[in-house]
Amino acid sequence: MIVVCDKLLTKGEGCMSNDNYWEDEDDNQDLGYQGEDDGIKNLRKAKRANEKYIKELEAQLGTYIAKDYERTVNEVLKSKGVNTKAARLILNDLDEVNEETVNNWLLTNGDLIGFQPKEEQQTNNDADIQALKKQDNATHAASAPSFSDDIELKLANATTEEEVLSILNGL
Repeated sequence: MIVVCDKLLTKGEGCMSNDNYWEDEDDNQDLGYQGEDDGIKNLRKAKRANEKYIKELEAQLGTYIAKDYERTVNEVLKSKGVNTKAARLILNDLDEVNEETVNNWLLTNGDLIGFQPKEEQQTNNDADIQALKKQDNATHAASAPSFSDDIELKLANATTEEEVLSILNGL
């Protein structure tokens, strides 16, 4: 209950009720205000609707991510020549799927699905090996170009007969 006083109060005086009071409950009813309970109910209803919408969007996102992961795994398996049915096994093992993680999984667990990583095949056949041996024998006995160039330079710069003889004796 609110009491309103019409007169000026001095120190020590109190205000007496002259039937000039209003009750809070009457104010809300007379003016037609919407009660607090309805406002909170509407907020809660809106919150539930938003939460439902967020769950739907998260479900859609999860579906798109799963399809993207499956597509990535299938592409890598096809490029490696592996049966794409193995994708289910790979998808169960990996938390994050990209080309690198799928390749690593194949290297470590590929034997489970019959995958053997292709080792670098030696392209050297017998004819190539023979040609390399001949080339090695021919170059092994030859002197390095820098050594012969160095001797030529020393001989060209020699000014006396003694210098030429010392260069030739040094060989």
